[in-house]
Amino acid sequence: MRHFNYLTMEDREDIFFKSPEPFDKETPRGILSNALGATLYMPGTRESIAQDIISKKNTGLASTVFCLEDSIGDAEVPFAEMNLATQVKSIYKALNNQELEAIDLPLIFIRVRTPEQILRLMERMGDSSKIITGFVFPKFSSESYQFFEVIKNINEQSTGPFYGMPIIESPQAIYCETRLKELMGTKRLLDAYRDYVLNVRIGATDFSGLFGIRRGPDVTIYDITVIRDCIADIINIFGRVESDYVVSGPVWEYFSNGGRVLKPQLRKSPFEEFHRNDGMNGTSIRSQLLNKYVDGLIREVIVDRENGIIGKTIIHPSHIQPVQALYIVGHEEYLDALSIVENSNSQHGVLKSHYSNKMNEMKPHFNWAQKILLRAKNYGVFHEQHNYISLLT
Repeated sequence: MRHFNYLTMEDREDIFFKSPEPFDKETPRGILSNALGATLYMPGTRESIAQDIISKKNTGLASTVFCLEDSIGDAEVPFAEMNLATQVKSIYKALNNQELEAIDLPLIFIRVRTPEQILRLMERMGDSSKIITGFVFPKFSSESYQFFEVIKNINEQSTGPFYGMPIIESPQAIYCETRLKELMGTKRLLDAYRDYVLNVRIGATDFSGLFGIRRGPDVTIYDITVIRDCIADIINIFGRVESDYVVSGPVWEYFSNGGRVLKPQLRKSPFEEFHRNDGMNGTSIRSQLLNKYVDGLIREVIVDRENGIIGKTIIHPSHIQPVQALYIVGHEEYLDALSIVENSNSQHGVLKSHYSNKMNEMKPHFNWAQKILLRAKNYGVFHEQHNYISLLT
């Protein structure tokens, strides 16, 4: 898989100063954990899953979760398990028959309800389980060691790798009187299985439900104060450089305009300056985004990114391109990051940036620079004259 593999060679050369590099489930964990981008959830009852992937229906899809939890009813679980096994086998067969190229296979995860369900699915999928990258663990808590014990055993008995992605969304993790103890306990648990943890994910929908809250399309999750405070603590504990975990952002629920209260959150001027070769202008692109409530999503991803969050759960294919476009590294920040890393040999403490608009400090900015270069590897670097608008069509 490679981000933006739907672009022509000509488009890639025009847009990217540095093109994204390919990745798959065999890619080292430290790189792969940053590469998921917009992770699309699909209900496990959907019988078109395999065909959607084989036909590359969802442009730009790089990672997906087949869900056996909240997206389906309790009574649907037996059918969903059988269906997912059938869908995975169909995808595996398409790969073997060269109906689907390996470069077009997204990272595939399955969100399960229990550790036992992982074992049932692995048995039902048989050899086709090789195409699965891992499993997602909902309602994860400091007591949920059984999930990772199963993952550890699977890896020891197979060629692997198979990863786990816990979702922090339990009452203990957000209620203020238990939060710190719970989050620290969860970190100790994950540290014991570090090699099998790909992402730490945030379940903001479940958190909101505990307070009878649902954020509207005019606000981001960071405007909901009780959720914002919890996210801050999750980043504080899991997002430290020494923790070595990638924290992924919560889902954006809206994909169609239902009437606004607040002003749109996309400035006109960047779009007015943009014109595509086929005659489509930036104003038209902006209108399309506003009609789909993508302006709120864009704002939330920007705030995610500025807080060190990489990757986002999505529930609609229209969110794939805007989310992933926002992870592409800008030309200026890439040159800054290169300069900082290349001059971190104690010969310099501070240097003027390539764009001559800021000072780069070698020690304080070093960890930031390393993360920027890792993002550049997975998502690429824009040419100087390009930005995320170039990918939003």
